[in-house]
Amino acid sequence: MLQYIIFFCIYILLSLIKFPFYFFMKTIKALLAFLVPFYAFSQNIDRAEPPFWWISMESTELQLMLYGENIGFLKPEIDYEGVAIKRTVAVENSNYLFVYMDISKDTKPGNFDLILKNEEGKVRCLYNYELLKREDGSSQRKGYDNSDVMYLITPDRFANGNPDNDAVEGMLELPDRENKGGRHGGDIEGIINSLEYLHEMGFTSIWLNPVLENNQEQYSYHGYSTTDYYKVDPRFGSNAEYKKLSETANQKGIKIIMDMIMNHCGSGHWWMNDLPSTDWLNNTNNYFMTTHRRTTLRDPYASYYDLEQFTDGWFVPTMPDLNQRNPLVIDYLIQNTIWWIEYLNLAGIRMDTYSYSDKDFMSDWTCSIMREYPNFNISGEEWSLNPAVLAYWQRGKVNSDGYTSCLPGLLDFPMQNALVEALTNNEKWDAGMIDLYEMLSNDFLYADPFVHVIFPDNHDMSRIYSQLNEDYRLFKLAMVYFATMRGTPQFYYGTEILMSNTGDDSHGNIRSDFPGGWKGDEVNAFSGEGLSSEQKEAQDFVKKLLNWRKTAPAIHTGKLMHFVPNDGVYVYFRYNADQKIMVVINKTDKDKHIDLSQFSEMAVSGTVARDIITEDKYFLNDVLNIKARQPLIFVFQ
Repeated sequence: MLQYIIFFCIYILLSLIKFPFYFFMKTIKALLAFLVPFYAFSQNIDRAEPPFWWISMESTELQLMLYGENIGFLKPEIDYEGVAIKRTVAVENSNYLFVYMDISKDTKPGNFDLILKNEEGKVRCLYNYELLKREDGSSQRKGYDNSDVMYLITPDRFANGNPDNDAVEGMLELPDRENKGGRHGGDIEGIINSLEYLHEMGFTSIWLNPVLENNQEQYSYHGYSTTDYYKVDPRFGSNAEYKKLSETANQKGIKIIMDMIMNHCGSGHWWMNDLPSTDWLNNTNNYFMTTHRRTTLRDPYASYYDLEQFTDGWFVPTMPDLNQRNPLVIDYLIQNTIWWIEYLNLAGIRMDTYSYSDKDFMSDWTCSIMREYPNFNISGEEWSLNPAVLAYWQRGKVNSDGYTSCLPGLLDFPMQNALVEALTNNEKWDAGMIDLYEMLSNDFLYADPFVHVIFPDNHDMSRIYSQLNEDYRLFKLAMVYFATMRGTPQFYYGTEILMSNTGDDSHGNIRSDFPGGWKGDEVNAFSGEGLSSEQKEAQDFVKKLLNWRKTAPAIHTGKLMHFVPNDGVYVYFRYNADQKIMVVINKTDKDKHIDLSQFSEMAVSGTVARDIITEDKYFLNDVLNIKARQPLIFVFQ
């Protein structure tokens, strides 16, 4: 009825100004085409995901998930050159319809109408969809590599740039900075405001813990309970602000790495009250917790029961386990990943709980992403201290069961643990350094160990300063090791100022607020105000180390040779055709003297080297004197 009233009003108005009949009819037709979708049709599309797409993608197929009352009974039609409907999938819940389209690579960007008709051919719904032009060279984007240093940020705990979004209408959990497990107010704007600090410190990429919507009743700050896969949580900002962060960071030479979760969503996800199908989740009506026995995936003697108890179990009741054996779920998650890569111009992904997802799905997921972006980079989280377990997942690994994937690298938990044990264990023979050496010697298990992400700590473990018993000298040894070892180093926010959690290893305390990120903080790490002398020294040490690293091609692309530690002193070299770097780590509390003749392969004796830490010159002859708990980084001249 409303459209007829509008028609009559327009007719009277145009008649009064003696509008020509021909143009009058064309105007009416255009207006009705615009107004009918809103006023005439009896059914609505409440959600369409992904919300828009791009032309000229490597994969021309697009799954469009439509959600609306009884939308599943309708038949879609499209009249747009280059776009064709391949098939539709109606699931057991009639409120969903999955439309698969083919978008040829020569399709022009623009908008088209998706028309939905009932069985009698009557139009019941119309949805306008947009195809965007891709950025030039998008498919050939360069992912992060060994020339980069990542800065890992838990956004809620880093910097509060916009206090007005701390509490948002419709979001269940309110801010409570006194609650270690509550929301503290850090946001994307705070990170944008801190980019100059990160640039000056020498960081070249940022890995953010998830910022997508987590509308859970409590403990939602960490971001790992997604309730909308296409929307930034408004307490962190907006999609546009996330994109602004990426663009502003890129201008400063800083890449963005997105933290993603394929294994589970949040119990508050919008689809949880109206699931597409009973097999959208694992064990929808028969909840049990995962056993966390990741070894069953590679155990040749594992029972199917144990495998299922691991893969199909939920993390916790508020993290429903997605069924990645459902082909609709598979396509949805792969497309969501590609959407964010395109939208944010990402340089990498950190995949949470990698092995908990269906392993065949993870093979499909990694290969789909790497086909679309051959130079991209991904790091998978497999929290195991056994290198053989990590190696199983990596691209190029030949496995006895024939399993393959396209995953470039993993988070190197075995190395992290070995380094901490080596520096803190004074009871083992040779002060524990042999174990560190032998852990690195396990690199033969990996298809490419140089692609791994190495780190002293992260958001799920105690701060490295705490792990090292708050011994500043050991801290410096750890920083040197991770800045010069093979792989891409990642440092957790606040590592550079000796943030600690000694005595309280709860996640809320580990992820404590970065000082200076909130107005009124008495200590400000951004300006240095209120930091102790040791904290300032640590900050300057890390800054110098990382900015030097930018200029060290032997660290970025060079080879590695290490020597068996002797009496607690570990020596290794990074080198290529143009540069040679010698790293010396004396873990012991005594001065040491090492015979340089053992390094004859690297032609050390009779050379001049500069220590980049002290900037002193050394004339290397027969013996090198090293102070207790001292790191040396020699660049040969």
